[in-house]
Amino acid sequence: MGEKTAAIRVYGELNDFLPPEWRQRAVPYPLRGTPVIKDAIESRGVPHVEVELVLLNGESVDFAAPLGDGDRLAVYPKFRSLDVKELLRVRRAPLRRIAFLLDDHLGKLARFLRLLGLDALHANGCRDEDLVASAVREGRIVLTRDRELLKRGALTHGYWVRSTDPVEQAREVVRRFDLASQVRPFTRCLACGGALAPVEKEQVRERIPPRVAAWRDEYRQCAACGKLYWEGTHHPRLRATVERILEGAAINGPG
Repeated sequence: MGEKTAAIRVYGELNDFLPPEWRQRAVPYPLRGTPVIKDAIESRGVPHVEVELVLLNGESVDFAAPLGDGDRLAVYPKFRSLDVKELLRVRRAPLRRIAFLLDDHLGKLARFLRLLGLDALHANGCRDEDLVASAVREGRIVLTRDRELLKRGALTHGYWVRSTDPVEQAREVVRRFDLASQVRPFTRCLACGGALAPVEKEQVRERIPPRVAAWRDEYRQCAACGKLYWEGTHHPRLRATVERILEGAAINGPG
């Protein structure tokens, strides 16, 4: 009796996780016992949180479905141009909002996402297990450059950031999660990510440098950490960074 095998093919940007010889084709998968689909996918190097749709012999299934001899498995990333909610089986609880938790190495990306007005916390110095627990508890999407972190079983939503350039990383995240319409620049604290709200000048006058108070009347304060903001000489530079990030970000990539 010959070896039992299934065939696995991944689509779109999920091919980034595969060696070149496995990309864009169905690849035999030797079966040892009765593996579940999640384990089979991750054994190929694809984190389960990057997967949006799995078709087993043409039928949508969840990650716990067993993989058998002769099965054909098609693994898809998020679709940007198709609504496949009626097909989805891999996630029973979609996120109610888009909010991110970034690992220790993505501090600059966290700052850029906050600059865009997106909800982004930075888990600086946080252990992986604590980061995952926080993401699940708060319903946040983990952003990381660590593929192994995304394979942790408790994690439900995550994304492996491909680029190493912070501006391109921010553009990548906006494009991947279709966030261009949700961008609200200068509405979050760059230090902690808290929401900014207008504050009367007289309430914070003692915190304003005299040279600023002489010509600036509008201020905003972080509701979380209390940091004070106003449009200073650095504002044009930050505005230019926003424009660089959004340049081309609304263009859909392959779905």
